Amino acid sequence: MTDSPAATDFTSDLELALRLADDADAQSLPRFDASDLKVSTKADRTHVTDADLATERAIRALLAAERPDDGILGEEFGTEGDTHRQWIIDPIDGTANFMRGVPLWGTMISLAVDGVPQVGVVSMPALGRRWWASTGGGAWTATDAAPRRLETSAVSSLDDAAVSFQSITQWADAGHLPALLRVADRVWRDRAYGDVYSYMLLAEGRLEMVAEFDVKEYDIAAAVPIVREAGGTFTSFDGVETISDRSVLASNGLLHGAFIELTHTIPTS
Repeated sequence: MTDSPAATDFTSDLELALRLADDADAQSLPRFDASDLKVSTKADRTHVTDADLATERAIRALLAAERPDDGILGEEFGTEGDTHRQWIIDPIDGTANFMRGVPLWGTMISLAVDGVPQVGVVSMPALGRRWWASTGGGAWTATDAAPRRLETSAVSSLDDAAVSFQSITQWADAGHLPALLRVADRVWRDRAYGDVYSYMLLAEGRLEMVAEFDVKEYDIAAAVPIVREAGGTFTSFDGVETISDRSVLASNGLLHGAFIELTHTIPTS
């Protein structure tokens, strides 16, 4: 594939994002399943570990050195600087898993330009996996082998679709539990793989839809270019292309309209 102008524009940013992920892994992985892991509770009653804090500090330090004019939005230390070019960071997405020794957690790193994520890197070092994308440059993953380009699935029927819904409580709290039950009743397979891993499974063609609620920008920004560059569609639950709606409906693209209709149509009987 010939690089598009957009892909060329973000090449250096993607290279930096991958180095940021290296620094993040060096902080987070040694603390995973550590017997002396320090855990505290934030004002919103969610948990934070010493690894979350150290990982975000490491990312911010490298950004300060290499992109001092860019802004940052991070889960643990908030917003600083300009929002035209803004790095959006979740140092450990899946902190609950991290705390319990479950390897389904990862660092999410994105560069958004005027609110639109253009670069995304997701690193899950406990699985030995990483995914990345930049606008126009495709979506990729690698383990110990050479990088492999990602493509969402070619599934075009709800009857054959697999979905990840994150959690029943999340849908119930948002007032959409009936919609979740309609989805589960209509598709081939429903599971709650959870957190960032669900979006990576979607980009790899292993799922056809991921939807969730009560999400902040840092929970999803890095996944956006990866899913889109793999051929998928990433919107709010109502179908709007934004990362600030606090909801997500991401799909393989082919079934996006069908999922929007299924989740928003109230049965007449």
